[in-house]
Amino acid sequence: MSGDIYVHDTMTGGKVKFEPLLSGKVGMYCCGPTTYNFPHLGNGRPMVVFDTIRRYLLHKGYDVTYVSNFTDVDDKIIDKAISEGKSPSEISERYTRECYAAADALGVSRADVHPLVSEHMPEIIAFVEDLVSKDLAYPLDGDVYYSVSKFPEYGKLSKRDIEDLLEGARVDVDHRKRDAADFALWKKAKPGEPYWESPWGPGRPGWHIECSAMSHKYLGESFDIHGGGSDLIFPHHENEIAQSEGRFGKPMAKYWIHNGFITVNQEVMSKSKGNFFTLKDIFEEFEGPVVRFYLLSAHYRSPLDFDNEKLAMAKRGLDRLKNAARAAGAVIDQREGTGASVGVDAEASVKAFTAEIDLAEGQFHEAMNDDFNSALAIAALFDMSRAINAYTAESAPDIPALKHALERFVTLAGVLGFDLLAGSVARDEGEDEKLSLALSELIAELGGATGSDDAIDDKMRTLLSLRKDFRVARDYSKADKIRDGLKDLGLIVEDTAQGARWHRV
Repeated sequence: MSGDIYVHDTMTGGKVKFEPLLSGKVGMYCCGPTTYNFPHLGNGRPMVVFDTIRRYLLHKGYDVTYVSNFTDVDDKIIDKAISEGKSPSEISERYTRECYAAADALGVSRADVHPLVSEHMPEIIAFVEDLVSKDLAYPLDGDVYYSVSKFPEYGKLSKRDIEDLLEGARVDVDHRKRDAADFALWKKAKPGEPYWESPWGPGRPGWHIECSAMSHKYLGESFDIHGGGSDLIFPHHENEIAQSEGRFGKPMAKYWIHNGFITVNQEVMSKSKGNFFTLKDIFEEFEGPVVRFYLLSAHYRSPLDFDNEKLAMAKRGLDRLKNAARAAGAVIDQREGTGASVGVDAEASVKAFTAEIDLAEGQFHEAMNDDFNSALAIAALFDMSRAINAYTAESAPDIPALKHALERFVTLAGVLGFDLLAGSVARDEGEDEKLSLALSELIAELGGATGSDDAIDDKMRTLLSLRKDFRVARDYSKADKIRDGLKDLGLIVEDTAQGARWHRV
């Protein structure tokens, strides 16, 4: 697909042309939540943003490997477990399930890998051991610290001096450290805490080392995109860079992409301020697709202010797109195969309509190529919907042209994660298997000595029923595949006002 992609890279501070390390392939890592509470809207934004980036890269033809972790070993989890009288694993497992449920509601596809800290201790310990052997880290009474002074480029992502970075940072207070900026790679176990055996005694990892170890395991020493919220730039991503680049001597990620904050009354949403909203609570009033639409209604790097009216506006916007798709689909179902006239001015009308769709589709790709600007991409979808509505309302729209435009419209909406035809038909999960089986049985029947019309009628009913389901769901490519496949077998399908009929050539 034509058109270069440009991304805003936090490391360089500007837009740069996207050129992956390996042609046609993209390795992508996004920092996931710490599983100690219900995911909130601030967690939902990176879920949706990086899912959308991944979808667009796939749409552009890239082979994407996407990794997004869950932090299931952390002080907050331990504190929550103590307060509720449960084990840390019970707490993390419960809220990991909640994260998956929220992702499903938002239409976020599963990552290729969702690594857990608790399942990667050998990789984490080996990573720390190598840093110690390179004199980039030092053991201290069961703890292990990274020596920031040994990594001269420390601070390059956040563009501030170390003294500035320390202010307000998540740095453990420990006067035994060689330098106040040094951060923990491994923490000595405290009584009652979960621990793992290590060369430095029983303990557990620090916060930052997990992502260095897990991204290395699944994506290698260098990969293309590292993403997360802006709040992770320091200290988390800064420390990841020190760990990974200190160990391997090469850039950890080629591009660093960070989404903006969610605000409430212009204040950053946070649990410490008590102004955060869990996704579970929001879903009680607004469906997941509406929340996704709201989250993509602004550019991912822009702050996004939360209030119910903005979500209500998002619902109205998504409904407009859905209504356009469904109205066009209804006209296609009603008129296709009836032999209705398209009128004497059809050619000019089709040409003008197709030009409108082409223009809007081009604007969609232009927006997404420009640092994944979903807000302008949605505006292009509205342009498509207006053109489709106007053409659908014509007295005799050309059905092939309308069908092609609807397919393009639905496809582009799907790139942003919007299923405009959701709920239009209940379909079995095994349709592809049913289709393959029915076709193979039909072919076998046709090849037999008793391949009469009566003998194959059962198989044809199954195939035509599947084709009808695909058409109702606007999945015309599969519906046409059945029709064309039957034609190759010498069986002709005709759509009539009374339904589909078939006969031999």
